[in-house]
Amino acid sequence: MRRLLLLVLLALALPMAAFASSSVDFTNSSGTLSGTSAGLSLSGSTLIAVNGLGGLGLVTGNLGTVTFSTAALTSGSLQMGGTFGAGGSFVITSNGSQGLPSGTLFNGSFSGPVTWTLITLANGTHNYTLSGSLTGMWYTGITVNGATVQLTINTGKGFFNGSTMISSGDTNVAAVPEPGSLTLLGTGLVGIAGVLRRKLKA
Repeated sequence: MRRLLLLVLLALALPMAAFASSSVDFTNSSGTLSGTSAGLSLSGSTLIAVNGLGGLGLVTGNLGTVTFSTAALTSGSLQMGGTFGAGGSFVITSNGSQGLPSGTLFNGSFSGPVTWTLITLANGTHNYTLSGSLTGMWYTGITVNGATVQLTINTGKGFFNGSTMISSGDTNVAAVPEPGSLTLLGTGLVGIAGVLRRKLKA
């Protein structure tokens, strides 16, 4: 009976370990956000912080770049706020400094609507935020999901006129279980059921 219990625990522990998802936070600063109703794009934004990647903890400095482009505007307006469609692209690239892997860390796109929000401050000036969910390929080759929020600089009492600067952005990426992990879990559970059935018949 003790051997059966150990077998059950082992069968459950192995696949469950694959579900442990690591979350990595990326911070970018500056860069030009420009575009039309056909879509917005960010260029020249510097990756300034990475937290949680490969057990490194918080790493800061000039670490790489963050670039993205959205799909077309589906509702609202660029001046007053609106929604862009899913699609486009979102790429986080590391320059390999501070112990980070060199090259593309995340290469994906917006997996759902992208929200473009006008924020009017008490003094009558404006900021905009762009936020959306992401899906794409992690640098290790697995599929990951995430979300990003980008904040523009204050545009004064005027509105977005086709180009502005990013003040800061935050992107969080979390690994998702691979299909093979789900198969392993299913196989483990089927094996446990078979063992228990034989024991009960005995």
